[in-house]
Amino acid sequence: MRTRTTGFTLIELLVVIAIIAILAAILFPVFTQAKAAAKRVTCMSGARQVGMALKMYLSDFGDAMPIFYAYNSQPPAGQPGHKGIEVLLFPYCKSEEVFRSTFDVGGPYTDLDVPGAGSYWKAYGSSYRFTQCIYTIAAFESSQNNVLYDFDRVVFETQIEYPAETRAMRLEMFPFFKRTFVGPGDACERYGYDCDPPYDYFRMWDTVGGRVIFVDGHAKNLTGAGRFDDTRVDPEGHRSGEPNAGSWSGTWYGVCD
Repeated sequence: MRTRTTGFTLIELLVVIAIIAILAAILFPVFTQAKAAAKRVTCMSGARQVGMALKMYLSDFGDAMPIFYAYNSQPPAGQPGHKGIEVLLFPYCKSEEVFRSTFDVGGPYTDLDVPGAGSYWKAYGSSYRFTQCIYTIAAFESSQNNVLYDFDRVVFETQIEYPAETRAMRLEMFPFFKRTFVGPGDACERYGYDCDPPYDYFRMWDTVGGRVIFVDGHAKNLTGAGRFDDTRVDPEGHRSGEPNAGSWSGTWYGVCD
């Protein structure tokens, strides 16, 4: 007796493949969004720990804000002699990793300044930009981009009028820094990131927003330019988007960020 073998026909196989492709098209964006949401949770957790570290530092140093440093790559982060605000806060952190955002993929300038770093954290020690106006400046000690400041300015937490609204640090990249951002003024002129070479600093990190750490220690996720511009950036309480004719951006952002 002969047995009849059975199997899928070509049409049946194509139908199954089509169904799998449709399901994949539906589910993959959901998985991507879930992954991004998980990364935001991790990033926020690190931001809150940094805020707590800042508060502990202030209690140990008579409410004096840490000495300001930013973007120093000579030597880069992790090397002996590197100077950054995060280094002053390390004793109050469980791990140096709290200064690393899960979204930090560096930027065009970082790629040139510290080749191979791949992130602001690895190049400069932090994925966060420290708000210059609310930190202490020590002449010929404070530095930015390896250039020393030549004046002194001591800032105490008690001088800051609105600590819960004044940003101490913010994630380096926000999506509305992109030049295609729709709003009043060009994004390059407004935030100084997505500009023509050699002043091109922008690379998309989180497409939704970014984390901001405030002087009172709390952290928040900001999702729009309006909310970002509404945060305060100096002891007197000027808002980031408030007009300032003497600033390169025409706002207090250009003076203090």
